[in-house]
Amino acid sequence: MAATHSSKQLELALAVSDLSWHTNNRTILDGVNLQLPAGSMLGIIGPNGAGKSSLLRCLYRYLSPSAGNIRLFGDNIHKYQLKAFAREVAVVLQDTPQHFDMTTEQLVMLGITPHKSALSMTSQADHVAVAEALEKVGLCHAAKQAYEHLSGGEKQRALIARAIVQQPKLLILDEPTNHLDIRYQIQILELLHSLGITVVISIHDLNLASAMCDQLLLLNQGQAVAQGSPSQVLTEQIIGDVFQVCCAVAPHPQHQRPQITYYYGYQAENGQHGEQDDV
Repeated sequence: MAATHSSKQLELALAVSDLSWHTNNRTILDGVNLQLPAGSMLGIIGPNGAGKSSLLRCLYRYLSPSAGNIRLFGDNIHKYQLKAFAREVAVVLQDTPQHFDMTTEQLVMLGITPHKSALSMTSQADHVAVAEALEKVGLCHAAKQAYEHLSGGEKQRALIARAIVQQPKLLILDEPTNHLDIRYQIQILELLHSLGITVVISIHDLNLASAMCDQLLLLNQGQAVAQGSPSQVLTEQIIGDVFQVCCAVAPHPQHQRPQITYYYGYQAENGQHGEQDDV
């Protein structure tokens, strides 16, 4: 029995091998390797331009890698037909769509689509699943409202509800907390962690990533600098080298994971630097 339990614990949801992607004579991803156990929540972190979004786009097949391969529960992701892939993987992007002529409830119902045939009718169980997903993200009050009239944060939560209804084995999210206030940032990340599925999320806030993610993958200039637990990745040395900031790292008083305190004064010392967009 113990051997069976150990085998389950080691089942890999994602295995990424020597993944590279090039565009316009630029190397955006360079030899990235990643192994993620099933049921884990992985936070992808790194400076702007590190390749976080590009890696996610390869994982959900928006981009085709220039080299390397990606396996989902042991199978190459490109073997799946489109609808079959949608039953396995759900995606929530950073930029919310603006012009959906439907209610919030109708938008969330779209998550049922990969599980239905062309002529299938919506069932009572489908409506229950949508209602439960809206409750989980705190949008019951907006079920009948037009999606396009929701705030940016509400739109993001509606898209997460749609992904929950989709019942994927892997949920990929690109900066899902970007438009949320701090309460909903924490609440949504706690919800994602509680779903019992494999979650991959790109996130800028290192303290949130530390508190909520089981593993972190740190990218810099398209390469994987470190992967492991928050304690392994978020050290003063690594943060200083990659993000070019001075900081102190100490255990958080509640959960004992790394809590980062930053020091200030960079503009006065180095002059103002423009940011590079993430790719």
